[in-house]
Amino acid sequence: MTIKHLCLTVLLCAAWSGFAGQTHTNPDTAAADPDFLIQGEYDKPGEGLQIATLSPGKFLLSKLSGGLPGQGWDEKTVAVSTATSADVKTVIEGYKRVQRQSPTLGEKAPAGAVVLFDGNANEQWEGAKLESGLLCEGTRTKQKFQSFKLHIEFRLPYKPDAPLGGQGRGNSGVYIFDRYEVQVLDSFGIHYFPNTHKANWKEAFQRDLGAAASSDRTQWCGSLYHFKTPDLNMAYPPLAWQTYDIDFTAPKFEGEKKVANARITVVHNGVKIQDNVELAKGTGAGGTKPELSEGPIYLQGHGNPVRFRNIWIVPQK
Repeated sequence: MTIKHLCLTVLLCAAWSGFAGQTHTNPDTAAADPDFLIQGEYDKPGEGLQIATLSPGKFLLSKLSGGLPGQGWDEKTVAVSTATSADVKTVIEGYKRVQRQSPTLGEKAPAGAVVLFDGNANEQWEGAKLESGLLCEGTRTKQKFQSFKLHIEFRLPYKPDAPLGGQGRGNSGVYIFDRYEVQVLDSFGIHYFPNTHKANWKEAFQRDLGAAASSDRTQWCGSLYHFKTPDLNMAYPPLAWQTYDIDFTAPKFEGEKKVANARITVVHNGVKIQDNVELAKGTGAGGTKPELSEGPIYLQGHGNPVRFRNIWIVPQK
């Protein structure tokens, strides 16, 4: 490899992982950044407010008619603006700061479940790395599964220097059979989906945020990667624990012939965001691979410190 090619490779890796700038993996240390204490969720009667860090000292404000997502918002009316740290102090007057918790957070494994991770080192994962009792990204189950119910809890890093919604903001994914991916990403506070922007969402994003979207909306949290956006963006702020509860029906085969497509339902932080979606093939790069009737669960690693805990799976017949 030439020096020129090596430099290009390094730059591409940097752009993909977004490692430049601040990266906080713990809310206690992140609190040293005053912007972290501003970003988050607020509400008052009849209105929700989500404040996401765009860059140091600058924020995206999304005012939601009726309340917060999954908690009163009409799922279509949103007023978007940007503000500096000084401006935000005026905007939040009359609001109450809230820190929501998923109703399934900490849910215990039921009878018949396979506990994949409970905070202790185990033999369920290939090349598993632990940090302070949490499972790090970039590991795959040794066991293969067919249809299942999966519970998983994840925490995204706080990376205020990376573009909001870009793949540098905590990129990971729950990758089923190495074919079907439920995206994991910090896309908190952005609502450029078909219910709010039926067309020209990229133009609206550019206008509102002052920069082009660096990722497609089918790459944001809760999406079926490069296939379908979530019905609702239920992402919590970075460093808040979040949950996915996934029902997956594996494709069925008679011999080498597929006779039924895979299907998936995803509940994000207690709200259904993907409802029995039919998957005629894999998502993203997984769509280029032949489908399988069984396979592992992969927690993708893309250079971002995403942490997982309380993972269990109930195999289905």
